[in-house]
Amino acid sequence: MITLKGKNIYLRALEPNDLEFVYAMENDQSIWEISNTYTPYSRFLVRQYLENAQQDIYEAKQLRLAICQDDDFPAIGLIDLFEFDPKNNRAGVGIVIQKDEYKKQNIGSEALELLIKYAFYNLNLHQLYANISVENAASIALFTKFGFEKIGIKKDWILLNGQYQDEAIFQLINKQI
Repeated sequence: MITLKGKNIYLRALEPNDLEFVYAMENDQSIWEISNTYTPYSRFLVRQYLENAQQDIYEAKQLRLAICQDDDFPAIGLIDLFEFDPKNNRAGVGIVIQKDEYKKQNIGSEALELLIKYAFYNLNLHQLYANISVENAASIALFTKFGFEKIGIKKDWILLNGQYQDEAIFQLINKQI
């Protein structure tokens, strides 16, 4: 089974020529709240990150993949497995699509579906989870579409523009194992 290629997109490892894309994504303050970023990243730091991106998920405890449209190498988004825990067979999932024009094309849905298959069938994970602001209706809809269930609320978890917001945790159990 080819797990990283879908009908309209594919997921690939980060490449050195992704420097400007990753730099732009990491420094986009509009998504800092979902990425737990608090300070800007320099090109130097992003370059170092890309140079070390060859570490496998067992070493790095995370995997970041570029989301690309079919037959088009440049990245249009990123999807991550983070806090990879091989002992308990679980990882967190994060996804971000760079431009609004791509957000209405089901790219996020296809990317998440590919990542779930990869995590469950290639990494043999038992569960995936996502932390999502209760205000982020689009992300909640995306994750629940694939069977993620809300299992709890972290009250006043995110401080955004001087206001605290709750964050929900969603979980997907691999029922195939």
